[in-house]
Amino acid sequence: MAKKKTVYHCNECGAQYPKWQGFCSQCGVWNSIEEEEIIVGKQDKPSQSFTAHSLASKPVRLSDIEQRAETRLTMGDPELDRVLGGGLVEGSFVLLGGEPGIGKSTLILQTVLRLPYKTLYVSGEESLSQLKMRADRIGDTNGDCLIYTETSLEKILHTAQEVAPQLLVIDSIQTIQTELSDSSPGSVSQIRECATALLKYCKTEGVAVILIGHINKEGSIAGPKVLEHTVDVVLQFDGDKHYMYRILRGQKNRFGSTTELGIYEMRQSGLRPVENPSEHLMTQSDLKLSGTAIAVAMEGVRPFLIETQALVSSAIYATPQRSSTGYDTRRMNMLLAVLEKRAGFKLVQKDVFLNIAGGIRLSDPASDLAVISAVLSSSLDIALPEGICLTGEVGLSGEVRPVGRIEQRILEAERIGFRALILPESNLHGLSEASRSIQLIGVKTVEEAFRLLFRRSH
Repeated sequence: MAKKKTVYHCNECGAQYPKWQGFCSQCGVWNSIEEEEIIVGKQDKPSQSFTAHSLASKPVRLSDIEQRAETRLTMGDPELDRVLGGGLVEGSFVLLGGEPGIGKSTLILQTVLRLPYKTLYVSGEESLSQLKMRADRIGDTNGDCLIYTETSLEKILHTAQEVAPQLLVIDSIQTIQTELSDSSPGSVSQIRECATALLKYCKTEGVAVILIGHINKEGSIAGPKVLEHTVDVVLQFDGDKHYMYRILRGQKNRFGSTTELGIYEMRQSGLRPVENPSEHLMTQSDLKLSGTAIAVAMEGVRPFLIETQALVSSAIYATPQRSSTGYDTRRMNMLLAVLEKRAGFKLVQKDVFLNIAGGIRLSDPASDLAVISAVLSSSLDIALPEGICLTGEVGLSGEVRPVGRIEQRILEAERIGFRALILPESNLHGLSEASRSIQLIGVKTVEEAFRLLFRRSH
């Protein structure tokens, strides 16, 4: 006979405790443990049927398994297809997470409205009229898309069985609830049960399922960690809501690489894929301003040129300010220490502000050389030479260390039209001798790079 049992779950990591406590010892988050009531003994019958089904299969040798080509659904979006690994695999389970208002629902809705595949779009957050207004703003409703507003998982699966779509979209998993759990929607047990049921539907029916999920204050997917383990693909949609650009990254992909990323531009009519981000992330201006440098960076396997901006001014307070937007502040402080210790530039009584243009978050170590060049350019109030970009990782001894995928970086800088690229001298070894329209200048230390840059600027 089924009976109720009270347990305590952490909303951040899903850890379970016998009693309430204010601190989760697993993930270290305060006030994240909530009380839930679960029904013990209610799922005995499904587990028995699952065991019987499992006994029907037999172990086989790896050499006897036939390799079948994965059928992919083209999403009609080059950036989304790139991140997915060439399209959406039939019968795959995809989770898309991101901050509130970043554009997750807009991205999926505008994509499915253009698809020729039969799609069931389930919304537990918005009404039919709200979705209609958003679809009219996007302005493309040629696809075969059915809109369904429901939060009951049992009703959703029953409707999906009747409709028989090729693609099922759930917006969002935190609003869906099932009768297998008595807890409130969005709780650990509800998300776990709903994800398990959707996974079974996805794999048995061969229908691709896309879940839209929320994130917590740390930026990771909200809910139990088992949710990310359950799905086949985890996509992260991030960016600054105050800027135009959004980045779609793959954090997990069982059908492709996680090194690809997609870049979008937010417009009034929806999200537009940016196929050439380098031209959008640089200021097209004839003014020679100090404090700017062009970095040749990589996001995954995709190269692009981005403008780094620095402002160095006299400190007003006793403790100088150090602030960065789109760049790791701790790494910036390390580079400032290298600049002072190895290059002899005193910045103790200076405020330093760093900004990566376009609202892009830059994490490639190869942007170090451009960052310290922009800082020194602002400190000396001397603009860098026109038509020069930089790439190179800076070590603690002031040496310029080699970077990866140098051929792709060179081709991108050459395509944009730069006349010179300053790069680590170690990367010059092994490069093809093909004629290039861009001059490659190798440097060993930051001092050598500074002498080259500011000698050329005069």
